[in-house]
Amino acid sequence: MWNVKDKVVIITGASSGIGEAAAKLLAQNGAKVVLAARREDRLISLKRTIEEQGGAAIYKVTDISSHPEVEDLARLAVDTFGRIDVLVNNAGIMPLSYLHEKKVSEWDQMIDINIKGVLYGIGAVLPYMRAQKRGHIINVSSVTGHIVRKSWAVYSGTKFAVRAITEALRQEEAENNIRTTIICPGGVMTELVHTVSNAEIRKDIEESMHRALPAEAIANSIAYAISQPESTAVNEIIVRPTSQEL
Repeated sequence: MWNVKDKVVIITGASSGIGEAAAKLLAQNGAKVVLAARREDRLISLKRTIEEQGGAAIYKVTDISSHPEVEDLARLAVDTFGRIDVLVNNAGIMPLSYLHEKKVSEWDQMIDINIKGVLYGIGAVLPYMRAQKRGHIINVSSVTGHIVRKSWAVYSGTKFAVRAITEALRQEEAENNIRTTIICPGGVMTELVHTVSNAEIRKDIEESMHRALPAEAIANSIAYAISQPESTAVNEIIVRPTSQEL
């Protein structure tokens, strides 16, 4: 169904949620997936599942807020498979709180993972993609990269930043045949809600999860973007539950 056979795809945040679902879907359709996350036990289990289903996968425990570790991840992909066709910058955290709570360490974590992690991923794969004169970088933003609500200030800020970074990347690398895609999910059933530190905010989100999409819905969007001919770049996809108003 998907035109992804033999493509080498790095996926960050692959240990659960959207990253895990994307890895399974792409591997089932013939992609060679490079799994990255911090939880090695989850990566081992996912690699085993993919291989049992006839797919190809390798993994590297990676903290995407570490520039050297992300560089090592890209190098592993090239050393193993000879190239990098796609990077899916998916890893992210969402410890929502009100600004007056002054949760500075959580602000720093969101900036380090949601923004700097994306930049480190782009920086790590660009030299290989530029040399190949082709490639595809998919950055996962959010519906909250389009709208802002109270208590979402810093998280929304990071997701607006991802959209801005990706649009600049598109303009800079179009001549090198490097495609870019921004994926903006609405409510999705993932572990992201567990990173919300404010109990009141977490309760509100949990109460709305009955209408959230399965992670596979976003994986389908990622596969769709990758599947297009190299001459076609799907630059942004917003995917919401039908019943989600904002």
